[in-house]
Amino acid sequence: MMVMANFYWGWLLGALLLGFAAGWISVVQHGPGLSKNAAMGIAGVAAVLVGLSLARIVPGRFGYWLDLFLVMIAAYLVGCAIGSWLRYWVVARQMRGS
Repeated sequence: MMVMANFYWGWLLGALLLGFAAGWISVVQHGPGLSKNAAMGIAGVAAVLVGLSLARIVPGRFGYWLDLFLVMIAAYLVGCAIGSWLRYWVVARQMRGS
């Protein structure tokens, strides 16, 4: 994993920054969102992918791509969380100041 982080640090930083930007510019969702079944399906697929990665069931190049995909998705989601949290903090601070 450290070799992957050393080799793809630029791409991981890019995914983090892209997630930060997406979290910062996103607005509150006014739609109905995902149904419970769709959310459970997405969570199930994510759990299977993480399980395959941890068990090292997928061999060779495809296993490497799976690990890289999961790490980049994690970096993107962390960036989204940080960006949306900072936007909330800045907006809440501005609302208190007025």
